[in-house]
Amino acid sequence: MDGKFYVKILENHLGEINKMLGKKWRLQQDNDPKHTSRIAKEFLTDHVPKVMDWPSCSPDLNPIENLWAIVKGNVEKRMPKNLKDLEKFMTEEWNAIPESVLNNLVNSMRRRCELVIENNGERINF
Repeated sequence: MDGKFYVKILENHLGEINKMLGKKWRLQQDNDPKHTSRIAKEFLTDHVPKVMDWPSCSPDLNPIENLWAIVKGNVEKRMPKNLKDLEKFMTEEWNAIPESVLNNLVNSMRRRCELVIENNGERINF
């Protein structure tokens, strides 16, 4: 993935994000080169209410990482044989995530932050 593809993803989903949250949301992303590319920075400046500053070597607190791990594990168990299977299984597994899992991940943020503070900014097992 490059900056151009990343911007395309954002373009495809900003409408629904704004519909759900209005203009009172923030984007948190790491400092991956696609996120900090010129094209991505320009797009974010023009279309996202607020992009959070995020240090390069910070502990990854974002619950999406846990969500991706769940989806990845479930897809791997299904052993896709080709790209078509992979895409189908990814979509099915993503759509099968119970709302309770999403709520639990979001609700874990307070504890994640507390643990990072307790560990003086070091990574945590979450």
